[in-house]
Amino acid sequence: MFKIGCHLSSSGGYLAMGKEAVRIGANTFQFFTRNPRGGQAKPLDLDDMRAFEEYRKQNGIISVLAHAPYTMNACAKDEGLREFARNTMADDIMRLNHLEGALYNFHPGSHVQQGVEIGIDYIADMLNSVLSEEQTTTVLLETMAGKGSEVGRSFEELRAIIDKVELNHKLGVCLDTCHVYDGGYDIVNNLDGVLEEFNRIIGLDRLKAIHLNDSKNPFESHKDRHEAIGNGSLGIEAITRIINHPLLRELPFFLETPNDIDGYQKEIELLKSLYK
Repeated sequence: MFKIGCHLSSSGGYLAMGKEAVRIGANTFQFFTRNPRGGQAKPLDLDDMRAFEEYRKQNGIISVLAHAPYTMNACAKDEGLREFARNTMADDIMRLNHLEGALYNFHPGSHVQQGVEIGIDYIADMLNSVLSEEQTTTVLLETMAGKGSEVGRSFEELRAIIDKVELNHKLGVCLDTCHVYDGGYDIVNNLDGVLEEFNRIIGLDRLKAIHLNDSKNPFESHKDRHEAIGNGSLGIEAITRIINHPLLRELPFFLETPNDIDGYQKEIELLKSLYK
């Protein structure tokens, strides 16, 4: 089964997102847990979550992907910002534990000229403080494009974080196609080689989701600017190979392309026609 969805607004709640996903032909979706440029979250609505759980079972919606706000920087130089990241993730995981098999994706952060080693230590410290054996949510580190002082620009950096986390069986990875291509992994001309490298360094068993995006910029640009499917430097042929690759095709794919809801619906229809 092709697991395909897009980013939806969470303003109407979980049930509303589920109905929107079904309307546009998606069977999964991604959403921000709170204001992506701030930190405020709506009050926890357990009735809405229970209604969504019932709806998803009836309509074949698979596990959903929650995205942490962009303001969350676990390796910031400022201690207050690191505390904000820790509190935000702990609260988000608590909420998501009310959903069956939820995934929680976050950008590892920017070390702000402190050095990548210090950044990795701070990120691991946060994860060690918030992860628990009891949680049912899987936390995903996202692959980054490497702009500025981002941590997570290489598979080795993600592996270094994982190795420092005690409960790392609660961790996975979300591979962003735009990010890895901009970051120097040639998934257009050497997809097999990139996946072999990922498996050698991190392990494909940790790959839990794909952000499916084309890129406005060329290979190894370290820019991180998403483009609509087929309109960027990856191109439709490479994207077709990605969604049909035997090591990837059973994973959930999430569109983060520059689109409105009608644009997402068209991309989902296109990708379904290319999935074999």
